[in-house]
Amino acid sequence: MRPVDFEYTAPTTVQEAVQALVDGDDDTTLLGGGQSLMPVLRLRMAAPSTVIDLGRVPELRQVREDGDDLVIGAMTTHHTVARDPLVLEHAGVLAQAAGSIGDPQIRYRGTVGGSLAHADPAGDIAPAVLALEGSMELTGPSGTRTVPAREFLRDQFTTALAEDEVLTAVRVPKHTGWGMHYERFSQVAQSWAIVAVAAAVRVDAGALAEVRLGMSNMGSTALRAGVAEGALTGQPLEAATLQELAARAGEGTTPTTDPAGTPDYRRHLAGVLAGRAVLAAAGVTG
Repeated sequence: MRPVDFEYTAPTTVQEAVQALVDGDDDTTLLGGGQSLMPVLRLRMAAPSTVIDLGRVPELRQVREDGDDLVIGAMTTHHTVARDPLVLEHAGVLAQAAGSIGDPQIRYRGTVGGSLAHADPAGDIAPAVLALEGSMELTGPSGTRTVPAREFLRDQFTTALAEDEVLTAVRVPKHTGWGMHYERFSQVAQSWAIVAVAAAVRVDAGALAEVRLGMSNMGSTALRAGVAEGALTGQPLEAATLQELAARAGEGTTPTTDPAGTPDYRRHLAGVLAGRAVLAAAGVTG
């Protein structure tokens, strides 16, 4: 099916993109990598009056250090993030999550900013950013503001982005020396995860000094497994104990029912995946 007719503009700076949003109407939309927008355009599930293509804004395609943080431009592709040496060294779970998405064609086109702005609760990037306690940089007519990932993800397909703002970058603190691992489970290769868990742990004196677990498809947004994090913190590196406590990852969550699984199934699966992720991140053999 052919999309509805729309105006097209391709700014070359963030300021031009913001101005295009300001000049547009309620039906103006941003185009990142297009992996979410293009299918709904073809099906006429979206009918924008204007599409603003961010693909020609070079400052949105970079990974750089800023003190103790990594700053990843919103238009950086999954392929780039999965292989970038800075991400691999300081935020490895994000590289793993990006490398697990779809197939090579999707990873070459899809972007981290597009994934986060789309806010699909089954997405792979958000749980990794949550585990790294990252934040989003949002730029609008009044300048740039920084919003923690937990506050940015408000509901299914809903974020803190204002109508006149562009998600310009993802900022994550460096987790140099931390153990990290990403686990996901899907029915078939390249499909959305039924559940995914991103683990980041800091080991000290033979115990888990800090534990962070981000999860997808366990609610209306990606979220942290707070109960399991609290139970695991301070525990010695004993495989059976860590698996038992990680199994609490689904406690307090409200996953949905769909053909892929019931809430109880997802809660059980989250516990299994969290156990695998924590053991792998901590370097413990099960």
